[in-house]
Amino acid sequence: MQDIKIAGRTIGRSRPPYIVAEMSGNHNASLERALAIVTAAKEAGCDALKIQTYTPDTMTLDIKKPGFVVEGGLWDGQTLYDLYKGAQLPWEWHAPIFDKGRELGITVFSSPFDETAVDLLEGLDAPAYKIASFELVDLPLIRRCARTKKPMIMSTGMATLEDIEEALACARGAGADEIVLLHCVSGYPTPASDLNLRTINDLAERFAVPVGLSDHTMGIGAAVSAVALGAVLVEKHFTLARKDGGTDSAFSMEPDEMARLCSEVRTAWQALGGVRYGPNDSDRGNTTYRRSLYAVRDIAAGEAITPDNVRSIRPALGLAPKHYDEVMRARATRAISRGTPMAWDLIERGAK
Repeated sequence: MQDIKIAGRTIGRSRPPYIVAEMSGNHNASLERALAIVTAAKEAGCDALKIQTYTPDTMTLDIKKPGFVVEGGLWDGQTLYDLYKGAQLPWEWHAPIFDKGRELGITVFSSPFDETAVDLLEGLDAPAYKIASFELVDLPLIRRCARTKKPMIMSTGMATLEDIEEALACARGAGADEIVLLHCVSGYPTPASDLNLRTINDLAERFAVPVGLSDHTMGIGAAVSAVALGAVLVEKHFTLARKDGGTDSAFSMEPDEMARLCSEVRTAWQALGGVRYGPNDSDRGNTTYRRSLYAVRDIAAGEAITPDNVRSIRPALGLAPKHYDEVMRARATRAISRGTPMAWDLIERGAK
């Protein structure tokens, strides 16, 4: 399984999880707020800030026919056109956001939604491309991104195995050789019971690519669990404050929550380690406080060793408890005072 690099940062199971804050529509039509979100993502410990690049006209039509009006969920009753019009990040804001990321040292990249968006992002030297779940079936878009030869991240929400196979084949066929798949459920928010995180390892085994999680659940539990299962990247929607509203605010993380997520998923990755048995640096000193065999009463020379005068107690300075039966068949070779750790030179084995 090949690691990938985005802006010089290696992403793979040998490295801490790559954490992406998704701005989406949480800029609330304010460039100042958008730039503040970039800053907050950096301060929370994220590796990257992701935006979305589209206009309502590149996404849909301004009509109210069946299928063009959202039914149910957070955006019930809105037309697709109005939804995207309110959430879009104006194209003239992209350059200041990329510049802010470079100033702060946080990577900025985007999900383009058509070829003109890719053209804009190429002009800004975007370091990677994200294919959103809903666009995984848009093979021409995938082909256009792949031709840039830049790393690609592809979300798999709603996708069948056939969809994923076709998207990967398309990307690879057009020149992409650094690809991360994101396990995803496109529910907003997603119930944890729908997440099926074991799919992460299945995707990695089937397609031999690094796999992460695009997480729309509330809280950090799913992200931590995903990293424990091998996820190399975690993406979460991010806002300054849910109370401020916004297209995605209801299922987005606030800065203090994102900081906790960054800390906990990295702790989870550290805890994975490798396969190891025996004492570690942190517990090696405590081996002294295991049990061993001790004289618990004064024992005279020649006296038989019995459960009344020798027991297994802490600390571990005497014979190991596994020798208990053999010691019980012995006699003392000399006087042994109470509190003496038992040793082979104190007893005559098999002397009873």
